[in-house]
Order: sequence, then C-alpha cells, then structure tokens
Amino acid sequence: MSENLAAAPLTQLSEEEKFFYDTVKDFAESDIKPHVAQMDKDATMRPEIPKKLFEMGMMGIHVPEEYGGSDANFFMSVLAIEALATVDGSTSVMVDVQNTLVTNAFINWGNEAIKKKYLPQLANEKIGAYALSEAGSGSDAFALSCQAKDCGDHWELTGQKMFITNGNEAEIFLVFATIDPSLGYKGITAFVVEKSFEGFSIGKKEEKLGIRASSTVELIFDGCKVPKDNILGEVGKGYKTAIETLNEGRIGIGAQMVGIAQGAFDAGVKYTKEREQFGKSIASFQGVQFQLANAATKIEAARLLVYNAARMKDAGIPFLKEAAMAKLYSSQAAQEVCSLMIDLHGGYGFSKEYPVEKFYRDAKIGTIYEGTSNMQLQTIAKFVLKD
Repeated sequence: MSENLAAAPLTQLSEEEKFFYDTVKDFAESDIKPHVAQMDKDATMRPEIPKKLFEMGMMGIHVPEEYGGSDANFFMSVLAIEALATVDGSTSVMVDVQNTLVTNAFINWGNEAIKKKYLPQLANEKIGAYALSEAGSGSDAFALSCQAKDCGDHWELTGQKMFITNGNEAEIFLVFATIDPSLGYKGITAFVVEKSFEGFSIGKKEEKLGIRASSTVELIFDGCKVPKDNILGEVGKGYKTAIETLNEGRIGIGAQMVGIAQGAFDAGVKYTKEREQFGKSIASFQGVQFQLANAATKIEAARLLVYNAARMKDAGIPFLKEAAMAKLYSSQAAQEVCSLMIDLHGGYGFSKEYPVEKFYRDAKIGTIYEGTSNMQLQTIAKFVLKD
C-alpha cells in the first residue's frame, strides 16, 4: 500500500476534500432537500436540479480540464455522491452514474475523437446513461440479446435494454450489444448512441420502491443507426469496458449507501433527542444509546471500506476485491441502519411525516444494482480462495 494511503486515517479528509464535501452537502440541504418529498411522490426529478449540478461541476468531476471537466480525482466523485445521498438518493445516483460509469468509460476507453466530441458535452450539459442490463441479462451480464449489425457505413442496433438509470433525462447512451451471439462475451461491443439517432426510443418507465425521482426506463432499438466511429474501445472488447467500469462504479454505489445511512442516522439522532418518554428524551436511555453506537460504528466501517477502495483506485493499486467489499458491506449496513432509525421513530417512522421511511426505501436498491450482493460475495470469495 502506498505511503499516501497509510499516512492518515482513511476517513480523514484534506482541507480541500472537506471543503468540497461541505459545499456539496450545503447545496443538497438548500437546493434539493425542500423538493425531496414531492419528487419522491411524483417519481420525477425537478428539471432545475440537473442544471444546477452541471453549473457546480458535479457532472464531470474527474473529466480532464482539456475536455471541459473539473479535473479532480475519482475520490472527489465519491465524496459528492455520499454528500448528496445524505439528502436524496435519487440525485446522488444521477451524479454517480454520470461520473463513475459514463464519463469514466469515455475517459478510459474512448479514442481522442470520441473524447473531444462527447466529454465536453457530458461535463457541461448532457446527462449520460449506461445501458448494459436486459430482461434476460442481469447478473449474467453478457447473455445479451441486443444485436449490432455491420451495415458498411454504419451499425444497426436491434433489441431492448431494461432498468436503465437516467434514461428519461439522458441524451448520450453507452450501449452494450453483441455483433455475433455465437462469439459469447467476445462479441460484445460498446456503442455510443445519441437520443436523436434514428431507430432509438425510450420505452416504459419503471414504478419503483425507492430512488423514485431517478428515472429507470426501458430502451428500444429498432434498427437504430449508429455511425461507424461511435464505438467505445474496440469491436468485440466491450466486455472489458463493461467489467472494468462496473468495478469502479461499485465504489460509487458504496458511497451512495454510506450517504443514505448517514442521512437516516442524523435524522434518527435528532429525533431521539427531541422525543420524550417517561419524562426524559429517549436518547437518555442506555438501550437507545447502544443502538445508536452500533449504527454509528457500521456507518464508519462502511465509509472506511468505500474510501479505501476509492483511494486505491486513484493510487493505481488493484482494487477489485476492495470495491466488492465496499459495495457489499455498505449496502447491508445502510439497510440495517435505516431500519433501526424507523424503529427508533416508532409509529412516526412508518409514516411519511418523517424522512427515515424514504431513506429505508432508497437503501434497498444497494444490494441489487451494479452487481447483487451474491455477485460481490462471489468476487470476494475468488480472492479469499486464490492460491
């Protein structure tokens, strides 16, 4: 492990990092929090929120300056995701997908022409989406049925994608399709699709349990015409783009779960100090104090795992196992902490009058998207059993 990683506690932030986190958190409190309940009810993101995210530079955090981005490191993206999630998981995942999946893939796999064309748009004005999942291709990510046909001067995509985050708002889509199903994973190729391309349309929007203001949609490709130059990486090498990008994306989901857990915890602590029973606040009872202490410990442990994986990524140290551990533990911890905060609120916790029920609903997706908990366990086990 590098000296940079060993020099200080992993959750200790530099002045620059703390200022950035606090700035994002203040923005979330002032500009997002007043709208969270209504956005959840309407299952719609207020259009001014993405605009403000772009204005603050949060949609291209580690995009190089030469392409119009903020030129920060991956860890800063993690801090933004966590800070936003303490207020709203939906806004957090919009920033998460944009930074850890979409722009990340363009930075790592795009040729110079692709980078010059799309990174400035993604950093400053256009939302991106990552389209891998299909109805029959979830944990078995490469059992794709969406096909790409070489038509000489262009490609044609035919098929469907499911559960695509940011789908309604996005204008640039990173789509994985196979050029030949018989080739298995070696046929998978990553295509850059614009919303305006002929043969492309948005299908149904999912009605979800949590992160409801985040759009999750079906994408339909009916002979969608894609320019020959709009391949990210190489033909037949899309599986590498998908795998390596998702490994980094899982750190982002871990950060989202830490933020959700922290938001619920903060609300719970506040409530226990205000709620009185038997003539004193319930926070004064040792039984409540011990439960809060356990929850705080779980959040800090999850944060350590997430920050460790993110700093390893920035340091160029292999981080696959650590990313899987971070996502696995943080998503489990978020569910446990949010559930406990509902318990501590009593009947109020089960109502929409207090925010903890939404944190609880938002936390559930963490064990599912960008690799289920079972897939994370499988990854970790490979390292544990490795000779």
